[in-house]
Amino acid sequence: MTSHVAFFGDGERTFALTPDLIIELERKTGAGIGSLCLRFPEGNFRHTELVEIIRLALIGGGTTPKEAAALADAYAAKRPLAESFPIAVAVLQAVWNGTPARATEGQAPANG
Repeated sequence: MTSHVAFFGDGERTFALTPDLIIELERKTGAGIGSLCLRFPEGNFRHTELVEIIRLALIGGGTTPKEAAALADAYAAKRPLAESFPIAVAVLQAVWNGTPARATEGQAPANG
């Protein structure tokens, strides 16, 4: 499983889309994961897709479904897109590419 950690709402959160949650994302949005991964970074998305990526990735990262729904509603659905869009893109990129290895001090990241 690949994950992304970011500040969201009131603190640092872990976001991850497991295979089962990818299936649920596809069901909820009516879009395939490949389509989401390719078009989302270009800004071609629906608001509901953004909120569902955040909600489901919070669940995949260990947040309870109830708390994930409340966080997604408060901090994704009702806030400026610029706040949650980068997180959603990073989550999809983690699904597509995997989580990049973190560089140690003085070492360049593995992917450039």
